[in-house]
Amino acid sequence: KKQIMTEVEKQTGPTFGNDDDADRDRWPSRTAFYLAAIGSAVGFGNVWRFPALAKDYGGGAFFIPYIMALFLVGLPTIVLEIALGQYHQTGNVGVFGSFHKRFRGVGVSSIACAYILVIYYSELLTWVTKAFFDSFGDSDPWAKDGTTGEAAVDYFTGKIIGMSSLGSDNRPTRLLGSNVAWSLFVWIVVFCCLAFGMKWTGRVAYFSMGFPIFLLFVFLFRAITLEGSSDGIEAYIGKWDVAVLTEQPDVWSTAVSQIFFSLSVTMGTMTAYGSHCPRGEPAFINACVIGISNCMFSFIAGFAVFASLGHLAVLEQKDVNDIPYSGFSLVFGTWPVVLGTLSGGEHWVRLLFLNLFLLGVDSAFSILEGPVTVFYDWFGSETLPKWKITLVFSVVGFLLAIMYDTDAGLIWLDTIDFYINFVLLLVGFLQSFGAGWITGIEQQIEILGAPVVWVWMYTNFGSVLVASLLWFLLEDNAVLAGFIALFLSAAIGTAATVMLLQQNAKEDMSFKDAAYELMLKNVMDFKAELSSVVGWIPDMWAWMMKLVIPHILLILFINLCLSDNGSGEPLFGNYGDYVKWPYQVLGILCVVFAASLALIGAVVPELFEGADLPYLEKMRNTEPSMGVEKDVEEAEEVEDEK
Repeated sequence: KKQIMTEVEKQTGPTFGNDDDADRDRWPSRTAFYLAAIGSAVGFGNVWRFPALAKDYGGGAFFIPYIMALFLVGLPTIVLEIALGQYHQTGNVGVFGSFHKRFRGVGVSSIACAYILVIYYSELLTWVTKAFFDSFGDSDPWAKDGTTGEAAVDYFTGKIIGMSSLGSDNRPTRLLGSNVAWSLFVWIVVFCCLAFGMKWTGRVAYFSMGFPIFLLFVFLFRAITLEGSSDGIEAYIGKWDVAVLTEQPDVWSTAVSQIFFSLSVTMGTMTAYGSHCPRGEPAFINACVIGISNCMFSFIAGFAVFASLGHLAVLEQKDVNDIPYSGFSLVFGTWPVVLGTLSGGEHWVRLLFLNLFLLGVDSAFSILEGPVTVFYDWFGSETLPKWKITLVFSVVGFLLAIMYDTDAGLIWLDTIDFYINFVLLLVGFLQSFGAGWITGIEQQIEILGAPVVWVWMYTNFGSVLVASLLWFLLEDNAVLAGFIALFLSAAIGTAATVMLLQQNAKEDMSFKDAAYELMLKNVMDFKAELSSVVGWIPDMWAWMMKLVIPHILLILFINLCLSDNGSGEPLFGNYGDYVKWPYQVLGILCVVFAASLALIGAVVPELFEGADLPYLEKMRNTEPSMGVEKDVEEAEEVEDEK
């Protein structure tokens, strides 16, 4: 039997180094996979958003909800995506189809969101590239004596982006030819990084992620030697204002959102990357390395940023809190101005822009990998290789990005970025819901009856929906009212579930077994099935996927839907005080388009069956529960006959 199991493991569980005969394109090494995946997660937000959040939400106290969010939501989600990609060896459509055929549309919706996102993300790289080459000229302000952060930001928005020509309604008035040219350059770079297979992409990642890690420590060690750096670090995490955790309850949703969106989940990226790993790779360990590395980069970047800001506060005789420390004002204003004051300042500024470009480019090509993987699995062949599919996506992406090359590019970007978050959160909820609740639901209904299953589902999500409406709509005593409604709804639903369990469970099944069948068995079986191929996954992961993560993501989605713009109007349709046409309309259309794909897939699942064929073909031959066990049984029978 030991010899038989060894042969089966050789067929279904290879890792890097013993998977040379795999038909699917593979990463050249585990290190290359790590660097590419970490590069996907680490981007602009790790530099310009995370440190600012820590400062705004109680300094070091922010790490309490942040670390909790990492372990409660972030790591379980990235484990799910990498494990499913490895197990099924395909992209997001096949992965979502494995929950239920009517979920294929959700997979299509996720890669549509990814494509919309990478198009506007590429424009950030366009502006960084233009700023980098502008730093070699005479007009750039960053290294000039007496330049303030405000002046540098005005130069960036006015000259680099071109917003100086906008009118009062902020509608686009001109197309900047230089931005179109730099956008073409960016898309050529993205194409070259992605088009020639995972071995080439893995080698690119050694530089595109390895060099920014090196530069991060260069910036850090230089910053902490500057006068005033300790004051900046004190403003960053020196104070632990734990009162923020109760007095500003939005700190919890902010921490979850930062973790969720910084890990490149729900876009098909990690699923695609996992699908190019050997099936037997330790998915849980790999996911932990990626997730924790992303957070460590953010943490260390905060020291480099705020140490530099402390020095600028000394030079300008200001308090650190009075200096812009987030977003565009930081990376294109304050920080390069600080570096410009150093000896050889213009070179420090160029290194900063090079660092930002590298941080962005591996995020860009990794996001594009999600759609490319799905379409290559769907249509790829010897006559339609990956480079041709990547070329089509790159050319179309460049053409669609031209709208961001206008003088209103930043407004377009800000608007689409806001609206696409609705779909990404919804996809995240449906992904965890599919894994925790839809997988194995037919067996639950067969054993326990449909009423029990649906009532228990309502008990979990109906109560969350009712509580969220009270939390986010009431003005007085909203928190208390929401929790009372949550507990009452859950108690009523649980009582109804218990009654139905006692009535409908099979006679030979104890109440304890029936309760386990309803609450956890499907997701525990799902975890065991994944673990049989991708390695050990803790039981806690399954419990989180069933009872915690979908609930948290549903709350975040409802919160976003019910948010207002400060004037009593819903934020959806009134974001940023931008005019309805064209900004709000296009943003809403993006949401409608992505949501329609999910809905079409639910109604007509056969429409996307072609994208699910690689999974279906592989499952007929390699399903562990129907393949590995069958191989072992047949081999044992042969041995017995002998």
